Amino acid sequence: MDPVVNTSEPDTALPPDAIEVARILGPWGIKGWVRIQSYAADAQAVFSSKRWFLQPAEGQHGPAAAAIPPVLRVTQAKEHGDGIIATAQEIPDRDTAERLKGARIFVSRASFPSVGVGEYYWVDLMGLDVVNRDGVALGVVADLLDTGAHSVLRVTYPTQDAKGAPQQGERLIPFVAAYIDDVSLEQRRIVADWGIDY
Repeated sequence: MDPVVNTSEPDTALPPDAIEVARILGPWGIKGWVRIQSYAADAQAVFSSKRWFLQPAEGQHGPAAAAIPPVLRVTQAKEHGDGIIATAQEIPDRDTAERLKGARIFVSRASFPSVGVGEYYWVDLMGLDVVNRDGVALGVVADLLDTGAHSVLRVTYPTQDAKGAPQQGERLIPFVAAYIDDVSLEQRRIVADWGIDY
């Protein structure tokens, strides 16, 4: 006889493709709602899943960290002013919401909504190799900067200081069609119209 597997409770382990998308700022109201700060201007990644995996705030240990449930099963989440408010089965009241202050919210990357042609989530660009049209390596995408008008790739590469000691150099490449020829997530590479000495 096959063993019985209980599937009524969700798996609470952090998924291998988990991405940190937001953090809990604190309680909102008296009925167990929390205020959320999304890390992206477009919070679709936060809304993409009804299961939020929680981790304590950086540096949080002891009883405060232990009080944070591993998963929130979100019952309602919506934009409110310049942020987000949400409630979940695991947050019955304001006291519980208060204990979650600072918790980091992760969702599975697989739950993110699809993007259009030529659109990318920042998290998918991080770590990609950047080469120019001649195939010369420019570095690796360390992160992106939002200038308001467009995003800018912050590309880092190994170099040396005047005394020959190793250090990291940096190139800022606008992430716009005028400078970006190709993005291949499969090959983990971006081709840019950018000189090695820019």
